[in-house]
Amino acid sequence: MIQIGPYQLNGRAVLAPMAGITDFPFRQMCRQTGAAMVTAEMSASNPALRNTRKSLLRLTNPDDAEPRAVQIVGTEAAQMAEAARYQVSHGAQIVDINMGCPAKKVCKKLAGSALLKDEKLVSEILNAVVGSVDVPVTLKIRTGWDTDSKNAVQIARIAQDCGIQSLAVHGRTRACRYHGSVEYDTIGAVVQAVDIPVFANGDITSAIKAKTVLDYTGADGVMIGRGAQGNPWIFREINDLLNNPNASSELFTAKSLNLGITSGKERLIMEHLRHIHRYYGDFEESSFKQTPSNTSTSGLNDDLDLSGNTGNKKQNAGIHTELAVRIARKHICWYFEQTLQQILNQQQQNQNTEYTKNTEKENIADSRVLDQEVKRLIGNIETAKKRFNQLSSCNAQLEHVAHFFGELQTTGDIAA
Repeated sequence: MIQIGPYQLNGRAVLAPMAGITDFPFRQMCRQTGAAMVTAEMSASNPALRNTRKSLLRLTNPDDAEPRAVQIVGTEAAQMAEAARYQVSHGAQIVDINMGCPAKKVCKKLAGSALLKDEKLVSEILNAVVGSVDVPVTLKIRTGWDTDSKNAVQIARIAQDCGIQSLAVHGRTRACRYHGSVEYDTIGAVVQAVDIPVFANGDITSAIKAKTVLDYTGADGVMIGRGAQGNPWIFREINDLLNNPNASSELFTAKSLNLGITSGKERLIMEHLRHIHRYYGDFEESSFKQTPSNTSTSGLNDDLDLSGNTGNKKQNAGIHTELAVRIARKHICWYFEQTLQQILNQQQQNQNTEYTKNTEKENIADSRVLDQEVKRLIGNIETAKKRFNQLSSCNAQLEHVAHFFGELQTTGDIAA
């Protein structure tokens, strides 16, 4: 089991903090589907941004499953320490420091992965934050700024010496962003260099890939980011594979992983959609009326605004419904896409099985049928996404999702 301070995680797969994605409803969804820990979206350490709607929404929620973790981002040691104290005072039980974000606006402020270029400043920030709170402090990094300055091992040793209690490593440099191969060898070197828990991160999109990465790097756990978008069931699949002593990554197929969850998929997606509307609808206007009219909300946190607005624009009752609708569009369209991918993968498996049994003539006929089915499914998904993105109320969105899954079940595309 992975131990972070006083907290023992009940699994080896955790959710990565992602700006604009890992809000409270999505965190709840991932915990429900097996994530051992989830972390709230990163919040800027700048106190001038503390009372914006965006920042208030990013505080830990008392209903979050323990340990309640939140990530902070910034450039100044004293400001980061104060931000950590602020987050703990609002319920955070673990404070994570972001030194891995590759976003241009964040790095331009010399925050996120830009900090990896200055090991002295890294040490100052880590010492300041660890010394400011009585909860575990963790760190997320990349392998370095660019291919000529990979220093993940040095940063990891600094982190351990400063009292950081776990480390997540995205296996790319900042210059690589999300392109190119993940450096699992570098992650393995970090694991060998420190005694604290290390989470491997980067391009882990299936249970089989998670097990392969764990075996190859020796990491204590995996941190799932984009692989969970539209597919929170990945955590349950990873748990099932790792906890099944008779399974192997070669034999534990996508079909066997998904047999136990397909019947509940529609219900959980509908639950997630309702939770989005309930959460943002319940976020009262008064919670951010405290923001002074002359307070600037521009700067480091602008690129993280979920609604696409900054400052005090559109602060009215309708903004919450509008925000919920917009966030729902993002998540539900990911579900549409993942559903299509799952169906196509299953069809391909079925075709491969039939190929060994049929004659060449039969296989050609089957291939034509599959091509027609693929085109139909792609068309249905694209139409569903387009229509969903035109809807502007909770009820309309719920009805559309129910209709979409109803059609799939009618045609036999989703197992009962």
